[in-house]
Amino acid sequence: MENLQRAYIRADLTPKELRLYRFFECVPATLVWLTILGAIALSLWATSLAIIFIIAFDLYWFFRVLYFVVFLSVSWHQHRRALNIDWDAELQKVPGWECVIHVVVLPTVHEPIEVLRHTLEALAHAKYPSQKMIVALEGEERAGPAFVERAQTLQAEFAGQFLALIYTVHPDGLVGEIKAKGANMAWAGPCVLKVVDDLKIPHEDVLVSAFDCDTVVHPQYFAHLTKTFLETPNRLHASYQPAVLYSNNIWSAMPVVRISAFGTTFWLLSELARPERLFTFSSHSMPLQMLIDVGWWQKDIVSEDSRIFMQGFIRYGGDYRVIPMYVPVSMDAIVADSWWGSLVNLYKQQRRWAWGVEHFPYMVMNFLKHHEIPWKKRVGALWLQLEGMYTWATAPTLIFVLGWLPMLVARQTGQNQALIQNAPRTLDVILTLAMIGVFSSAILSLPLLPERPPKRSPWSWIVMFLQWGLLPFTFVIFGAIPAIDAQTRLALGKKFHLGFWVTPKIQK
Repeated sequence: MENLQRAYIRADLTPKELRLYRFFECVPATLVWLTILGAIALSLWATSLAIIFIIAFDLYWFFRVLYFVVFLSVSWHQHRRALNIDWDAELQKVPGWECVIHVVVLPTVHEPIEVLRHTLEALAHAKYPSQKMIVALEGEERAGPAFVERAQTLQAEFAGQFLALIYTVHPDGLVGEIKAKGANMAWAGPCVLKVVDDLKIPHEDVLVSAFDCDTVVHPQYFAHLTKTFLETPNRLHASYQPAVLYSNNIWSAMPVVRISAFGTTFWLLSELARPERLFTFSSHSMPLQMLIDVGWWQKDIVSEDSRIFMQGFIRYGGDYRVIPMYVPVSMDAIVADSWWGSLVNLYKQQRRWAWGVEHFPYMVMNFLKHHEIPWKKRVGALWLQLEGMYTWATAPTLIFVLGWLPMLVARQTGQNQALIQNAPRTLDVILTLAMIGVFSSAILSLPLLPERPPKRSPWSWIVMFLQWGLLPFTFVIFGAIPAIDAQTRLALGKKFHLGFWVTPKIQK
């Protein structure tokens, strides 16, 4: 089925357009490898020039770190403020809120029933009428009868607690699909729509929350979402992105995994403060009408969470955006039966997220056709996508690995220029100043932690702070390398393309 990965996207492309599509698939990796190989070549044959480039790049990243810390601090304070508001009480003041119905879709394969039960309990106990929720457990035929048994057990346990609790079974091996969440949800979409129509609910009153099956909503999430939706101008042309915390089992995760989880959380938090940059990521909400208009999720891609935003953006001629929300949802961090299993799974998770680079050729080809989208929006979206993927792969590599190569070469060759002699001191100063970002992240991460389990020593809080010393290692091994891996695979062609890797869910 992986060989069909491009069929759906390319179905309407001419042979000339197919060649152009392949060219743009190669662009991100080409830029990354030219940068890496160029840095090595300069270090060996133009050492002084390489040192100037590295110092300039590190200085640039120092200012980016300051920029990041400012927006992270703004979002962090907005998040803490949002948690202190009674959104349910605020919602009661908004006329017409009773008309809004929420559909929650939970794609699943082999996840244990405990994971699904935990998610449903959070929905049922939210400070929002659960009778205004339709929940869809979306299973896979390849999971066998075990999924149906889990779904029917949960239907019995939660009978009467939601407006409807249904389950769907996505057939295996359909033409034009890969084994992925997007294909599962696209199959289930019309089934959910039938339930909505049978209940005679107007489509414009329905919000769909596409959640990972381990997503636990904050008790005030749906009240906050409903109020935000009703007060947003042109609300059917917007998706709604909450803060995402990977904290359900954070006390059971390895330090490296925790740093990666917080890194993802802080990246998204900083983006919430800049909504013009936002794409949807992971668990989020969107209007049912938009999903109908774009023909549901694409069936042959891995990164359906951000692609669905781009589908809406293109369908509405650029008149589609993401509205930030600071009330969070929480999910599981990577936990496996062994430390090695945790590290392998973390790498695979990061590589799957980095596979979002598959959006770049899709965006270019569609932007070339859709001139009704303002050119500034097209250029801006492409720049954000390409620059984000490029720096993901190159910045940690240049700062923590290749940045010291020209100095090593200079020492080996006995070069004594003042620039070469003073470069290590200059880099040390820049990197020391950049530690402001690490220190800030360490401080801000502590209030985001859930309550410490009784089994954990009070000294665990110190470990939670000191673990940020692993940041350089984490950024390279579980940041840059998975990104380089993903972009290189995209450039090498469909035989190397990634399928959808399902993160194992282990309750601890």
